[in-house]
Amino acid sequence: MLEACVMVEAAMLEISLRRGRRYRLRYGRPGEWRVVYEDGWRTVQGRTAPYEFRSVEQMRYDFERDVENLENPHRQPR
Repeated sequence: MLEACVMVEAAMLEISLRRGRRYRLRYGRPGEWRVVYEDGWRTVQGRTAPYEFRSVEQMRYDFERDVENLENPHRQPR
């Protein structure tokens, strides 16, 4: 199991990877999480949709893309 919590500017990044493909990545503040990936679900700005886990690397890429798009809305999406 891996768990980490890091402050990024005015927000918090929380990562938890557990056995059996259980995971949680969250960006924002407690009670105000703006991006959440957790056990088959992806939530961005309160909108939740199923998320298909393929690999840790792909999940990290998808999560970072969502955070970046949220923080830089005028930037061209990747």
